[in-house]
Amino acid sequence: MTVDLTTDLGHGVLLPNPVLTASGCAANGKELHRLEDIAKIGAFVTKSVKRDPQSGRGTPRMAETPSGMLNSIGLQGPGIHAFVEHDLPWLRSVGARAIVSIAGESSAEFAEVARALVAAPDFDATVAAIEVNISCPNVANRGLVYACDPASSAEVLRLVVPEVPRSTPLFAKLTPDVTDITVIAEAALSAGAQGLTMINTLLGIRIDTERMRPHLFGLTGGLSGPAIRPVAVRAIWQVYAAMRAGRIPTAPIIGVGGVRTGEDALELTLAGASAVQVGTAIFNDPLAPWRVARELGDLLHARGIPRYADVVGVAHDH
Repeated sequence: MTVDLTTDLGHGVLLPNPVLTASGCAANGKELHRLEDIAKIGAFVTKSVKRDPQSGRGTPRMAETPSGMLNSIGLQGPGIHAFVEHDLPWLRSVGARAIVSIAGESSAEFAEVARALVAAPDFDATVAAIEVNISCPNVANRGLVYACDPASSAEVLRLVVPEVPRSTPLFAKLTPDVTDITVIAEAALSAGAQGLTMINTLLGIRIDTERMRPHLFGLTGGLSGPAIRPVAVRAIWQVYAAMRAGRIPTAPIIGVGGVRTGEDALELTLAGASAVQVGTAIFNDPLAPWRVARELGDLLHARGIPRYADVVGVAHDH
């Protein structure tokens, strides 16, 4: 039996398999492509790109934790104009399906970035979807994270939606650092997001007990890795359940958080994810996305399940 791993992200966007990279864990593809063909994974998710070049935060930027890591890189990058001039053509040249993550220091900047991306010559041939990283701080509003507030989340989407063709789905990336993630999901979907990515990292601090000071230059960092997988499963479960109950609009979910194996990917899928991103695992196993896809296919085959789509959200049926 050959397992059909294709998955539907909506608006006619079909991926050959549901395993993606996670934003920020493999730059914009060139480094990873030296090891394996990035066109063979479901899609490559770029590092979040802003309007202007960003140098990121000072060092130390990363800290190990018992089951993952803290990162405080900042949204370092060349800016959207350099991205569409250099990175997007390269992604097209290798046949990659790109999901471009966009960010901004204000709601208006998100729209500017989206407008520049859509105007790029390689947009139609390369970009499968756009991930709107509303999990980053809103510098124009005292540094609060957009996705911690329903109104701020909705404002970003309302400005971005008119800039993007309806054939290109928009996925709002949500933070778990909220009391009720379904409220934020509803705000983003009602404002025009056509899907959700869950979850971004959890906010944490590590203190250096020798120096007796916070380890990271930026004090706080985003916790990722296996430690956060149960939180990701919970968030996906809650939002998918709210969709099934008709409390919020139905839309595809991309699951992310601590995925290291095919079994991890299957767990997020059973909770309601239609695709799964692999992030932190890439740092110690650069081939993790391809391995996870193989392991996922093997697990479904061993269970006699012919299609990946058949198991999305199945845990809610029992």
